[in-house]
Amino acid sequence: MNFPQVSGAASTAPADIQHLSFRVRQARYALPIELVREIIEYGQITGVPMMPACIHGVINLRGNVVPVLDLAARFGMERTVPSKRTCIVIIELDLNDALQRIGLVVDAVDAVLDIQAADVEPAPGFGAGIRTEFIAGMARDERGFTIILDVRKVLSLDDILQISQAMAQAS
Repeated sequence: MNFPQVSGAASTAPADIQHLSFRVRQARYALPIELVREIIEYGQITGVPMMPACIHGVINLRGNVVPVLDLAARFGMERTVPSKRTCIVIIELDLNDALQRIGLVVDAVDAVLDIQAADVEPAPGFGAGIRTEFIAGMARDERGFTIILDVRKVLSLDDILQISQAMAQAS
């Protein structure tokens, strides 16, 4: 599989922020590239009992246990059935002064986009197909809109606590 090259940190001016774009079902989404550590093929995931439907389980990433969350299920859709293009986007968040890696299951990775601040509109009050608090903004281009996710809201505190528990159980 050929994936876009992703660097660990963005080196662009504040008005031009790079985002990784991907698809979940038919919608286009994006995350700031500074959160993305790598993109891997969907592979062996170990299920963890008593987890909500949106958490597939954990993977072993070079000796580290990484929880995997299905974005489609988190958005209230049916759980993802893996295909050839299904990927896991590994992101890294600073949670309570500790770096936490989390895998996000997406249907396909598209590209790295340079999104101008002027091209971002506020989240609509309705009609986006996901909860509006998950949306940091809507970037428009010639193909339509890309939903920019607020990943900290997508990963609620309850989810993060359950992910931590899953990691402890899997260790």
